[in-house]
Amino acid sequence: MLMQLLGAFAGLALLLAAIGTYGVLSYMVAQQRREIGIRMALGAERSVVLRAVMGHGLKLACAGLVAGLAGAVVLTRLMETLLFAVRPNDPVTLAGVAALIAAVAASASFIPAFRATRVDPLVALKEE
Repeated sequence: MLMQLLGAFAGLALLLAAIGTYGVLSYMVAQQRREIGIRMALGAERSVVLRAVMGHGLKLACAGLVAGLAGAVVLTRLMETLLFAVRPNDPVTLAGVAALIAAVAASASFIPAFRATRVDPLVALKEE
């Protein structure tokens, strides 16, 4: 029962991480709308803008992954009695969770990055 509860909270934490990543990148795109418009007006391709926004989101996710993995390595000793047939610092489990979080962050970063590629340079420059 306790592991089911921890699993449910882990799923909720993953959802909150996706929503947070989406929110931060959407806000960043909204704040840099003029800059993105200028870049597009000067000839930046949509793929370059997409890569820049996705790269920013993945950098944030990587920083969180490093901090999270460091915390997990330290704190799994406290949960050792709850684990069944898994070592506390199982590298396969840690790598799988890190890959899952990276995939969720990439998918949450895609929507704001795609919206950034649709910025009309004329509209962005006239806004301010």
